Amino acid sequence: MFENEENKKSIQDKLATIKYNCDDKAHLVVNQKKCELCKEKTCTFICPANVYSVDKDTQEIVVQYENCLECGACRIACTKNSIEWKYPSSGCGVIYKNS
Repeated sequence: MFENEENKKSIQDKLATIKYNCDDKAHLVVNQKKCELCKEKTCTFICPANVYSVDKDTQEIVVQYENCLECGACRIACTKNSIEWKYPSSGCGVIYKNS
């Protein structure tokens, strides 16, 4: 019965259960010049944690790296190779399992 309840939760509910140790430096950097050429903006919908969005005024990609799940989907899906992706500093980032 618990499995069925878990499957019914929204992605936002599931993401709210993940713990993070936020780094003060971004581990995700986008090349805005390359992003300007991108019509698809795949990063804005491929990321399960909604890390990427488009600023309505400037049309630039906004990166909320603090929410990153470190899955790497953005760097794989980016057709312009405009995302510089590296792991957060040691001890920072998403915490998948408490020890």
